Amino acid sequence: MKIAVLQFFSWPERRVDLASVYARALERIEIMDRTGYDAVWLAEHHFSSFSVCPSVHMMGMLAAARTERLRIGTGVSLAPFYHPLRLAEEVALLDQVSGGRVNWGAGRGFARVEFENFGVPPEESASRFRETVEIVLRAWTEERLSFAGTHFHFDGVEVLPKPLQQPHPPVWMAATSESAIDWAAGRGFSILMDPHAAHRDIGRKRRYYFEKLAAAGFSPEGRELPIARLLALGDTTAEAAEVARRGAQWMVDSYFGAQHRPVGVKDPAAPGSDPVQRYLDEVILHGTPEAMLDEILRLREEIGLDYLLCAPLSHKTFGLLTEKILPRLPA
Repeated sequence: MKIAVLQFFSWPERRVDLASVYARALERIEIMDRTGYDAVWLAEHHFSSFSVCPSVHMMGMLAAARTERLRIGTGVSLAPFYHPLRLAEEVALLDQVSGGRVNWGAGRGFARVEFENFGVPPEESASRFRETVEIVLRAWTEERLSFAGTHFHFDGVEVLPKPLQQPHPPVWMAATSESAIDWAAGRGFSILMDPHAAHRDIGRKRRYYFEKLAAAGFSPEGRELPIARLLALGDTTAEAAEVARRGAQWMVDSYFGAQHRPVGVKDPAAPGSDPVQRYLDEVILHGTPEAMLDEILRLREEIGLDYLLCAPLSHKTFGLLTEKILPRLPA
């Protein structure tokens, strides 16, 4: 089993100076490099204190300079908000300076505030995302790129640098809905499993993906499907539950609040139910390290979990994960 961290840059209530948010995240990344994590996946968000990291590629440069073996994932590059040639250049540059350690994750985004302020019509999110992904991959693999699409046109442009990894860095697409999984599997892309789905849905989505992948004629061999899970750990069950509750409230306020009004994402909580309680009951893994180790191993057996992408909901959670769980997971 591989384990990695989905690194958010949350600034709740702006209780500390912003510089300390980045300093603590980079300190964590250095620890990950020394202790056996596979990768850090950097989360990109805009116009919200939910996660104050508007450029995962710039942050990836800092991570690359402070580490030697840790892979650096984009979790994710929000493709509709980039010019595709600029995106291809930035990720390729990060791959070059990191010594070929980039995992490229791409997604279409969901926060309405981002679409509105970047001037991207929400109804174009899927088409812009898919066109951008195609352009990036071709820019990396073709000496000169010519392309004629709905949103972009290029004629014989040489995109430099090319990535160090050949033919390009490994690629994942963020996929939550069945239609997104259909598109990714139909083109042979691996997928990132989101941290907001209920535990019971993760296994179903994973099976669905592999069915669609096989139907499209692609082999499942060697594919890594990072499954993102929010994690809250404490010395006691009650302490962990309180960390989880605070994290759940932060998620609900950030994702489904009036400012975000998600594009293409419905609140999965049943009408009239408590969305915070849904996170506690169905989404967040929370408890003591011993209990959570048992839960992770159970998920490994039940749904084939072989790549756990943890999003720690507190600094203590990260410490307990590193000290108490990571050394005891199957290699």
